[in-house]
Parts: sequence; structure tokens; C-alpha cells
Amino acid sequence: MLYFTSPIGLGHASRDIAIASAFNARFVTGEPAYAHLKSNGFEAVNAYRRMDIKTEHGSFTNKLSWMLDYISYYRECKEIASMIIKEYNPDLIISDEDFAAISVSNCKKVLITDIFESRFLNGLGSLLERSMNKRLKKIIASADIVIAPMHGDDHDNIVYTGPIVRKIDKSRDELRREFGFDGKVIVACIGGTSAGKFLLDAVIKAYDAIKDRARLIIVAGPSLDYNADIEHYSYVKNLHEMIYAADLLISLAGRSTIDEAKVYGTPAIFIPIKGHFEQEANAMEEGFRFDDINRLDELILEYLEKGRCIRAENGVGKAISAIKSII
Repeated sequence: MLYFTSPIGLGHASRDIAIASAFNARFVTGEPAYAHLKSNGFEAVNAYRRMDIKTEHGSFTNKLSWMLDYISYYRECKEIASMIIKEYNPDLIISDEDFAAISVSNCKKVLITDIFESRFLNGLGSLLERSMNKRLKKIIASADIVIAPMHGDDHDNIVYTGPIVRKIDKSRDELRREFGFDGKVIVACIGGTSAGKFLLDAVIKAYDAIKDRARLIIVAGPSLDYNADIEHYSYVKNLHEMIYAADLLISLAGRSTIDEAKVYGTPAIFIPIKGHFEQEANAMEEGFRFDDINRLDELILEYLEKGRCIRAENGVGKAISAIKSII
């Protein structure tokens, strides 16, 4: 079994770790996901180049340029995936938003995605995106099973599982002791992209007024060289456990981090990258928007007092069962 994971950020790799624990799979990806998977004990091939988005003051800039680069990247990935599939000759591939691997594979294939349509561009650029979306629909239809880590009614080849996150065996109290958490603790993170620096800067600024009420821990991720006069880490292998142990999470609005907060019951504030349609939709569903970055101080105080949230059901079991049904 080959498991192709999009290397854009760490979210894909994090949920794939949850699923792959039930299988003997070799991953194919690129940085920073490659290092994340290796550090968690999985075999992986570092095959793809890094793909990042650029932001300016929190806004997604040069979206057309990024889309053109993504098209070039997709073509590169098709060639690489084709060679790797030929070399290993798997009976089954799983792909977490590595659409290139699905498009070149002739064996059984499982696609994991919460993206069914791209909506980045306006104007003439939208014509290019419309063509891409037609191709995306064909790729989705070609998979034996499509696992959607969100809520919905199963139809055609699509299985809706709800959030998919890593299981945690330890209690929250055990984790708090291990992390040395005493009193209220805020964890601020931005995943595997450098695009979230604006959020970390805003969190530190807001924290200055309430530092006597809580401890702040910054996890900047492996893609950002971040220096601050506050407790911070570049990479935490078990960040999901830190999120569970924390009293408040502040993050970009990526699907996987939102799902971790929901399943672990941690109150959270999600600020999207402005102009990133997926993050803006995710944040809106949770009651946030980009402009909330300007009132982080009051939001932090409000959410610190919320207490634990009702925990959502982890859909990883349903995802694993769906994959096993075609093996």
C-alpha cells in the first residue's frame, strides 16, 4: 500500500497518521510533511517539492501566480507519482489531497479530501479555475472511495466520516503533568506553513495585556524561523496532545486543527488567512472571520472562561473501515 500525502502544511499528514496506524503503508510526500511522518515512525519517500502560500498582512497575495505554480506542481507530481507507482506496484493507494497520484493510478484508490471545488480566483482567472474544477470532479469520480472528513450523507463513492484525528490514550491530567502545565495555558500554532506569522505576531501583542492570567506557548511550525521573547517551539511532534492539554487554542483555520480542537474538547479561536476560501469558510462555520484578529485580546479573555467543550466523535474508525472494505 502506498499512501500519498499532500505536503502543503502539516494537517494532511497529521490526520493520515491517525488512519495509517491501522495499515502497513509507505508514505509518499514532501517537506514539511515528510519530516513529520518520519518523526512519528512511518516509512516515507521525500518525493515532492515544498508548496507554500504567501501572505501580506494576513492576506493571500498573488493568488493567480500561486495557481499557475500549483498547475506546474501538479504536473510534476503526476510524473513523480507515476514512477513511484510503477516501482512499487501497489494493490491500493490512499491519497490525501494528492490529486496527481489518483489521476495516474490504475489500481484501487482511496481519496481523502474536504475540497470538492476550488474558489480562489475571480475575473478572467476564474476561467482557469473552472477548467481545473472540471478535472477535479473527474478525479473524484475515478476513486473507488472518497473519504470526506466532515459531516454529511454518504452518496455515490463519497463516505462522510466527520473529523479525523489521532487517538490519545493518556488522560488530560496526565498530559498536563507531562507538559508542566499549571494554571491556564494558551497554545498558539500555525501548522506547517510560514503564512501564519501575522497571527503569531497578533497573539503576542494581545497577550501583553493579559499575561498575568495565563501562560502562552507559541508553536511556530517547521517552516517559520520565529523569534520571540516568549516560550516558543518550532516543531512539536505530539502537538495534538498539547492541544488537548491546553485551556485555549489559537490557530489558523485549517480543517485538521479545527477537528483536533473539536474532538479533544478544547475551546479555540480560529483566524483565517484573508482570501483563502477554504480557511474563511472553515472559520465562518466556527463563528470567526479575519477581522477578529483586531479583537484578539477580548476574545482570549472570553474563551479562557468557557471551560471544556463537548467533544465531537472521532471519525477515524469509520475512515479505516471504509478503506478496509475494498482491500
